[in-house]
Amino acid sequence: MSPELGRVLLVIGLVLVVAGGLAALGVRLPFGRLPGDIAIEGERGGIYIPIVTMIIVSVVLTVLLNLFLRR
Repeated sequence: MSPELGRVLLVIGLVLVVAGGLAALGVRLPFGRLPGDIAIEGERGGIYIPIVTMIIVSVVLTVLLNLFLRR
C-alpha cells in the first residue's frame, strides 16, 4: 500500500468519524433538502431522492481528491 493511499484513507476516516459524532449529537449537516431534490409524500409514507445534494457532494469530493492525489 502506498503512503498516499494511506493518508487519503486516514482523512476519509477522520471525516466519517466527525460526521458520525455530529449525527450522534443531533446536529444537522448544513446541506440537504436543496431545491432540485425530489420529495414525494403519500398517505402511507414518502420517498426522498437527493439528486442536487449528491451532485454537490460529488463535485466537492472530486475537487478534494484531485487536490490530495495530484502528483
